[in-house]
Amino acid sequence: MKRLEIYVDGASRGNPGPASYGVAIKKDDGGGYIEFHEYLGVATNQVAEYEALIRGLTEAQNFRAQEVDVYTDSQFVTRQFQGVYKVKHETMKALMARVRELEKNFKRVSVHHIPRSSHPGNKIADKLANIALDKAGK
Repeated sequence: MKRLEIYVDGASRGNPGPASYGVAIKKDDGGGYIEFHEYLGVATNQVAEYEALIRGLTEAQNFRAQEVDVYTDSQFVTRQFQGVYKVKHETMKALMARVRELEKNFKRVSVHHIPRSSHPGNKIADKLANIALDKAGK
C-alpha cells in the first residue's frame, strides 16, 4: 500500500495580497522531496493554504497513493478538515468541497497541524511558497 507524506504551506504578503503555495512530497526512499510551487495572484493566506492542500492531494492522486498524511502549519485548515471548525465562508466552502472530492480517491487522508518550521518538509514547503512569490516579483 502506497503511503505519502506531504508538507504544504500557503503564503500571502498582505492578506489579502500576492499569494502562493509550496508543496513538498517526501520521496519513498527517504532521499529528499518532490517539490511544487505556484503563484496564485491576490488571495488570503487561508485560500493559499487550501490551494496548497488541494495541490498536495492532486499530486498524491497522480502518484497513485492510497494513504496520505498531510502536514501544515495552518491550524485553520487542519481544524476545518477535521471538522473542529465549521466551514462558514463561501470561498472556504468551495475549497473544502474540492478537498472532499479529492479525498474520495484515497483509503485514508489525515491532515496534521505542526508548528511552523518544525520539520524539514515544512521548511521546504515554506521556502517554495516564498520562491513562487519572489519569482512573480511580489
